[in-house]
Amino acid sequence: MPELPEVEVVRRGLERWVSGRVVTDVDVLHPRAVRRHPAGGADFAARLKGHRFGIARRRGKYLWLPLADSPGSVLAHLGMSGQLLVQPLDAADEKHLRIRIGFDDDQGTELRFVDQRTFGGLSLHENTPDGLPDVIAHIARDPLDPGFDDAAFHEALRRKRTTIKRALLDQSLISGVGNIYADEALWRAKLHYERPTATFTRPRTAELLGHVRDVMNAALAVGGTSFDSLYVNVNGESGYFERSLDAYGREDEPCRRCGTPMRRRPWMNRSSYFCPRCQRPPRM
Repeated sequence: MPELPEVEVVRRGLERWVSGRVVTDVDVLHPRAVRRHPAGGADFAARLKGHRFGIARRRGKYLWLPLADSPGSVLAHLGMSGQLLVQPLDAADEKHLRIRIGFDDDQGTELRFVDQRTFGGLSLHENTPDGLPDVIAHIARDPLDPGFDDAAFHEALRRKRTTIKRALLDQSLISGVGNIYADEALWRAKLHYERPTATFTRPRTAELLGHVRDVMNAALAVGGTSFDSLYVNVNGESGYFERSLDAYGREDEPCRRCGTPMRRRPWMNRSSYFCPRCQRPPRM
């Protein structure tokens, strides 16, 4: 599933190619693509037509297009395979095209939502006073957000009484960090994924947050991480950060720091990748 860097790459593309445009046509081609919009596809299309998109926004892994002329937003759930593509009007339809949105200008492009596995979708929601779609108001700020409070995060981390990787993936504590970037940041910080959060000092928390930000910014610089053709930006291009991963997916390969073979362990229906020498497990 896309994490913060991948979603931010898509957001930037939408800001460049979609923000400011007025919707004239909406075709919902698969009902599951609007299943989070309870009134259905016809209502979604009718309520969206005639509105102008504002500047695309993101919080953590959540992406939305505000309506510049009303207190609502189109929230995009990318799921496992969702793609928001800006395509020429005469481009052939993608095999898994689910929603098509046309505009009232002469740019010659339209916005398409493509989703092979149909886990994602688009939905319309009212905004909170802070400008967030109401259904994601509980999501914490992400570490690249200028409003992220490092000190408050440290205090919440200590109170949580859990293990550090579980905390990093808890979207009510810190948003946007998923399995890949959690493993990468923990490797950089030389921390085992089962380290209790109650043991963290302020300097250790600050160091870890620094690594989280560094790895996300590095991924952003090369368009995110693409392991297959399902994650692309709005122009259909893949990211290249998988070539720079230090931990995730590197089972049995030498640790780039000490040469010890990297290990993989099952973890919460996922996998955790770590160096058994650099990231020693906590004493129980």
